[in-house]
Amino acid sequence: MFTGLIEELGTVQAIRPAGDGVELDIGARVVTDDAHVGDSISVNGVCQTVVRLSDSAFSVQAVGETLKKTSLGSLAEGAPVHLERSMRADTRMGGHMVQGHVSGLGTVVDVTDRGQSFLLRLRLPGELLPLVVPEGSIALDGVSLTVATIEHDIIGINIVPHTATHTHLTDHEPGDVLNVETDILGRYVERMFRVYADALGGTTT
Repeated sequence: MFTGLIEELGTVQAIRPAGDGVELDIGARVVTDDAHVGDSISVNGVCQTVVRLSDSAFSVQAVGETLKKTSLGSLAEGAPVHLERSMRADTRMGGHMVQGHVSGLGTVVDVTDRGQSFLLRLRLPGELLPLVVPEGSIALDGVSLTVATIEHDIIGINIVPHTATHTHLTDHEPGDVLNVETDILGRYVERMFRVYADALGGTTT
């Protein structure tokens, strides 16, 4: 479990084939400070297990299924990645509950500099739209954010200066894909309504 508050920007140092997936070496200093092999670290919003560790880098193995469902397979050497260690029981909950289980991929429409903030607009696949509400929480590449607007299949996210400085969200270009994790509370509600509707023969009325 994570909070969606990014601790540092790491750098992909190397990518190697590993079975049906890849092994990533990621340069980092903050998240490696008290990490151990077997610990979970969120890499661009994807929960990954540390398989090797040094003072300035760690390695994870992303399996084939992960590469299909997330953007990790499109990473290149030198790419920046959002990193966060798993949440501790005594951690202040500054963001929201993020599992590191990606719901789907969103496509960047545009990023607009509004002077005091940035507006990031993202197109979501249809199956995710019912799970997103205005003023609700969403995680994009592991960053806890608040949905500002929803217009058809496009959501708008206001990126404040602090977030812009400590992440690379505002560096994205139209067409880039981001890992999207919808709020777990919305997923539970949607699931309960679906089960209820099935029990009534496909209708809740």
